[in-house]
Amino acid sequence: MSECLFCRIVRGELPGRKVYEDEEILAFHDIHPAAPVHFMIIPKAHRDSLIECTAQDEGLLGKMLGLAPRLAQEQGLKDGFRTVINTGPGGGQEIYHLHIHIMGGIKSSPLPRSGDK
Repeated sequence: MSECLFCRIVRGELPGRKVYEDEEILAFHDIHPAAPVHFMIIPKAHRDSLIECTAQDEGLLGKMLGLAPRLAQEQGLKDGFRTVINTGPGGGQEIYHLHIHIMGGIKSSPLPRSGDK
């Protein structure tokens, strides 16, 4: 996975504006933010997407999701935030390294419903 953009950020080969780091997880600001505050939480160990995760990853996934509210608060998102995991081509995933987008600072529109035009 030497060419994976996020793996290169984890290894320090590319810069990333860090929000959080421990032995398993890295969180950093998106370089093309979709909101005034937009950062991502990733596992340091490469996993292409959520589809690739197994029962052995439950602890890591729980830790990633558990960090989201704390990091969002620390980034000033006291009024709420959106959490998104794009999975696979049909889910809009662009970088194939599992990541959770945390976005806020603007009022998000509701998700479209079946039958909405």
